[in-house]
Amino acid sequence: MADIVITPANIVAGSNSAQEHGTAGETITAGKSVYKSATTKKWMLADSNSATAAARQAGGIALNGASNGQPITVHKSGDLTVGAVLTAGQAIYLSDTAGGMCPLADVGAGEYVCLIGLAKSTSVLTVSIQYPGVSL
Repeated sequence: MADIVITPANIVAGSNSAQEHGTAGETITAGKSVYKSATTKKWMLADSNSATAAARQAGGIALNGASNGQPITVHKSGDLTVGAVLTAGQAIYLSDTAGGMCPLADVGAGEYVCLIGLAKSTSVLTVSIQYPGVSL
């Protein structure tokens, strides 16, 4: 398997969405996993095998696309329609592709485990980020 393919135009936050507004620190597409840089206070693409420790812990999912310096809204928890085909009940994790998400089977050796959430249906992901700080 591989990263789930998200359609940015179909990203829709549910009524129980917890959100944070901020500034993008690089070009980000809607539906990408992001983290907030402690240094710049800007949102950046998360990556499970990044050399930057903070990047290995996603802080949420981008609800809109933005370039460096532009406003961005981040879905931190709750239901999110992702515009992708999910398997109901499946756990979705941060992948080693910047901003990507994948099933556990695609989290490889040396990557840090960061659970993004569980598929509530074939199109809705219930985001509840968990980061134990361990690598496989």
